[in-house]
Amino acid sequence: MNSTTPRQLKSFGDQDGADQICNKSIVVPNRVVALANSFEKKDRSLYVKSQIPTDLCIQVDDITFQAHKFPLISKCGYMSSIELQTSASENEYRLKLENFPGGAETFETVLKFCYGFPLDLNPLNVASLRCASEFLYMTEEFEDGNLISKTEAFLTFVVLTSWRDTFTVLKSCANLSPWSENLQIVRRCCDLLAWKACNDDNIPENVESNERCLYSDIASLQSDHFMRVIMTIQARRAKPEIIGKIITKYAEKWLPLIDEDLEGIRGYGSVKNELTFSIKREKTEEIGLGSEEQKGIIESLVSVLPPQSGAVSCQFLLKLLKTAIVYSASPALVSDLEKRIGMALEDANVCDLLIPNFKIEDQRKVASSPEVYAIYNVDVVHRIFEYFLMHEQQQQQVPGKPSISKLLDNYLAEIAKDPCLHITKFQVLAEVLPENAWKCHDGLYRAIDMFLKTHPSLSEHDRRRLCKTMNCEKLSLDACLHAAQNDRLPLRTIVQINTQVLFSEQVKMRMMLQDKKPETKEENSEGHEEKLISKDNEIKTLKEELENVKKKMVEIQNDYNELQGEYEKLSSKQKSTQNWGLRWQKMKKSFQIKREDDETRDGVRRRSSARPSTSFRRRMSMS
Repeated sequence: MNSTTPRQLKSFGDQDGADQICNKSIVVPNRVVALANSFEKKDRSLYVKSQIPTDLCIQVDDITFQAHKFPLISKCGYMSSIELQTSASENEYRLKLENFPGGAETFETVLKFCYGFPLDLNPLNVASLRCASEFLYMTEEFEDGNLISKTEAFLTFVVLTSWRDTFTVLKSCANLSPWSENLQIVRRCCDLLAWKACNDDNIPENVESNERCLYSDIASLQSDHFMRVIMTIQARRAKPEIIGKIITKYAEKWLPLIDEDLEGIRGYGSVKNELTFSIKREKTEEIGLGSEEQKGIIESLVSVLPPQSGAVSCQFLLKLLKTAIVYSASPALVSDLEKRIGMALEDANVCDLLIPNFKIEDQRKVASSPEVYAIYNVDVVHRIFEYFLMHEQQQQQVPGKPSISKLLDNYLAEIAKDPCLHITKFQVLAEVLPENAWKCHDGLYRAIDMFLKTHPSLSEHDRRRLCKTMNCEKLSLDACLHAAQNDRLPLRTIVQINTQVLFSEQVKMRMMLQDKKPETKEENSEGHEEKLISKDNEIKTLKEELENVKKKMVEIQNDYNELQGEYEKLSSKQKSTQNWGLRWQKMKKSFQIKREDDETRDGVRRRSSARPSTSFRRRMSMS
């Protein structure tokens, strides 16, 4: 070593000269690193065990680190670029790191790295250490193999070669924004997961307990990272089934999909509703997401749904629609879901279409208001059927599919049990499909009968209006027999059905006569003639009965019109209704006389007929 000249010694004695030399070159003894044998935690502080007193106090979050200035300055450009503030005693410098990536735990690892301790990199801490090294500017300029190069190499050559490690790193980036975004850590992880999902077509659904499916792992990500992965998958033009499968798994995990049995919602409008519906919201509270968060997730999922039909099931779309309505999603989003369901309506079932007429924002109104609402949202289902008809017209197909008409019949039968459902909504929904969509109206008759049973206070006018939606000519014989004795139906409909029954029986008899095979020559000619005469007499009797019924129907209709007019006059003049009751008794008596005449004819015809058969009219009266 060169000897120091007297002039240099003199300059060392000068304080200004000494500061100038120290600013140009800082020599860190090798034993300074060796002095940090271990770290000791006490209360909310961490101390470096060393023979040399610490001269730097760094605060990260609520943890205080007592360390030396020189090991940090030698590796961190951030430390050397700032002006450290001395304490009152002037024995140590103080520094507070605001918004440090990864917090106190990450800074402890960085501090140990600066003191020369072994660095343990793994997928759980590499993202936070990469962001922290960027925050402290730990580049190669200060030391070869500094923390930035080490963490970047570990990310590139270790993490991004395994989708499981990549998934772990992406989850650890949840609290590292915006550093993880600026350093492209999130983008690189999303790219790898998207590439893996697009290229692995045979990912097993049932895996061992110590392994997890890739789709399930992606579905467990937070909303922003999940959307990044889905958009990356879409940009790679993956199969719609893959995207739909991931979205379905994500919704099953994060959304409280409404249960099929709708327990807790059937009492909507009653006092017990607030309690019963809160039970169904336990899943939402366990996840820890509020109504606004749920609403945001629904809107995000709908925005990334593949436009292709079949990407997601109709059942999933209907569950998503129920949840969107409950959480008061935007009308545009609800309309988009309704259109998608309309295009896949053939795959739906009745339980899926039972959409509750309930919203979270209306829960307080129900508790404070005695108003009673309908259980099911019929307007939404009506729009879904309209979208289905529009889709069928665009495809130039005739909307006469039996599955759709049967679905509507079953749905009408379910909503008819609601005592708060208005007759207009029921009628409009029953008329949404064209006439050629139904081959048989037995299901529609069952729904109408259920509605009349649930609403016994309907007026005669409303009952007639409701029965106009049903075509009596499309009823089966069993349905006609049931309707002929149904007191809930209006009188006009009953007479029309009776006429239809007699006409059908007559046609049936004619067909039987036409299809009858010629008898053999061995049969007695006299017996054959007697049978023919008896059948001719029976046909004549049926014709006479049909004519009589038609005449009676005209008479009853005239009497009914007269009674209706008199009733309106009496109502306007506020007179008693005694004559009204007498007229109805007269009509009842005429029906009894007609029934006795029918029984008499049946007895005569039975005696005159040689064959031991009972006429249809007799069977109907006996039933």
